[in-house]
This record gives sequence, structure tokens and C-alpha cells, in this order.
Amino acid sequence: MKIRDMFASASPVVSFEFFPPKTDDGVANLYATVEALKPCRPSFVSVTFGAGGGTRDRTRELVGRIKRELGIEAMAHVTCVGVTEAEVAKTLRDLADDGVENILALRGDPPKGQAQFARTEGGFAYANELIRFVRAEGYPFCIGAACYPEGHPECPDRDLDLSNLKRKVDAGVDFLITQLFFDNQDYLAFARRAKSASIDVPILPGLMPVTNVSQVERFTRMCGARVPHELDRRLRIVARDPAAVVAAGVYWTTVQAQDLLQRGAPGLHFYTLNQSSATLAVHAALGL
Repeated sequence: MKIRDMFASASPVVSFEFFPPKTDDGVANLYATVEALKPCRPSFVSVTFGAGGGTRDRTRELVGRIKRELGIEAMAHVTCVGVTEAEVAKTLRDLADDGVENILALRGDPPKGQAQFARTEGGFAYANELIRFVRAEGYPFCIGAACYPEGHPECPDRDLDLSNLKRKVDAGVDFLITQLFFDNQDYLAFARRAKSASIDVPILPGLMPVTNVSQVERFTRMCGARVPHELDRRLRIVARDPAAVVAAGVYWTTVQAQDLLQRGAPGLHFYTLNQSSATLAVHAALGL
């Protein structure tokens, strides 16, 4: 099923994101994690590429396997990193042959050790070029794309960032998923600005239950997200107690999610970090 059609339902769209491990044992553990989340009846799950696109084949294999064997709709991330147009075309053909109907089209992060993204000769420099290629070649995918409520970390000009997003949407995007955020006001203000810029596709808010203080510090530095003072205060109080950190993170994300749904968000996208317990706890608390 194409994700764009899920937004027509009265129920919120709820999705989980995973990253592909580098080892066979890791893949087996991830598959078990996805299976543990199946009772939540997610609308779909997504599988990323590793940094620099290094796990492209594992992503394709996992997405196909999740859809075939678990019966869960799955979306593959497709990036511009380190690939030519011809290589992207092969990936898209392979995904279509596996019955995959949904992709998330991204520029992608630079490979490890490379400070800035560099276009591969014969490849794409921006996500909007990738999206335009998918549409021009007639691939039958529903296409999602990323957006940044607090602004893309490489684009300090919010207006320019919004213009870049509009360019992606105009190229043929069906829906958007936000980078993680911890303050709902950032999402709500961004959604208003997007609407004023005639961006009229659904914007799925991305949430991540905090399970590790140092980990969330690293993630927020990478993606430019802000940790609100109150959340930071709560985490500092319990920083030496891992179970209490998880409890604080689950509580914060549950309150976030409840508020977002009450304010009309079309659903929720959970960044799971390949762990099911915190996401399961939030899902159970929400009564979805």
C-alpha cells in the first residue's frame, strides 16, 4: 500500500524507523525487534541507509523481507551518496521487483571522515534532483522526503531552507517526515510556515524517546535539534540511573505525542534506534 493513501484514514499514521546493521547477527536481532513491534500494527516501517550509503544492499533486502514475511508495509531510504544515476536506477528497479511501493528520497549524509557532501560524478547533488529523476523515469513509488522544523543544520537561513523544501515537494513528494524534535512548538510553527509556502503534503512529526543521555547529546549535535531546558533538567537529575533515564524519555515522548495528535498532526514517526522497548512503552501509553 502506498503511504500517501494511508493519510486518508481516520486513524493516525504511525511508523517506526530502523537502521540496517552491518553483521548477520545484527540483522537477525533487528528482525526480532521489528517482529516485537508488529502487535502495534504500525502503518509502515522504514529502513535507512548507513552513513555514506554503505548498507544499501542490506536496506533493500530488509525492506523486502519485512514486507514479505511480516506483512508490514515497508519504506526504503534512497540517497544520493556515492552513487551514479545508473546505480540509483538499479536500486529502484530492484526495490520495485521486490514489491516495495514506498521510498524516502534523501540527499544523505557524507561518508565517515568527509566533512561535506560531494556530488558523485554522474550522480545527484540534491534530493530534489533524485525525486525529479524518479518521477521522470516513471517509477511507481510513493515518495517521502525529509524536513527540518528547526532548520537544516547546513542552512542557517530558515527562509532559504523552506524554499529548498518547496523545491523538493514540487518535484513530486507525496509526504514529509520531520527530523526529530523535542519541543512541539517547533513542529507547529514549522507546519504553519510550510502551509503559508503552499506546501500542502502531510508532515509526519518525528519523535525519539530518549534512552541514553550521551546518545541524545550526540544525535542533537549532528542534526541540529534542540533539547528544551525542562527535558535537559529532568535528564540531568536521573543521568546516573539508566532505567530512570528511559522512564523520563518515555514520559516526555508520550506527552509530546498526545499533544501533537490533539493538535491535528497526521500521525507519528518514531526513531527507534533499533530498540523496541521504549517505543512499545510510548505506544502502549498512547492507547493506539
